[in-house]
Amino acid sequence: MSEADQRWGARLKQARLNAGLSQKMLGIEAGIDAFVASTRINRYELGIHRPDLLTVRKLAKVLDVPVAFFFADEDDDIAELLFRYSKVAPSVRMAVFKLLAE
Repeated sequence: MSEADQRWGARLKQARLNAGLSQKMLGIEAGIDAFVASTRINRYELGIHRPDLLTVRKLAKVLDVPVAFFFADEDDDIAELLFRYSKVAPSVRMAVFKLLAE
């Protein structure tokens, strides 16, 4: 298991806990069969397996985070910015965008 897989799994767990979902509920809401949903999400979070892109998109939609949050390779600051940016009001997003554009 690589460091990148562990990082990916930790980000999934962070987003899941923030959303207040169990592993099973996240899996079910992302379209994973209820019988294996908990196990699959657990293996993703542990970094044992990584889902395909379609599943990542479904997970991101359920968790209301950008897909890029999971793939901000080796840069936890960027991942954190993506996570926080996805959670703020549009007016705050516009202010951040203007600030960064200067």
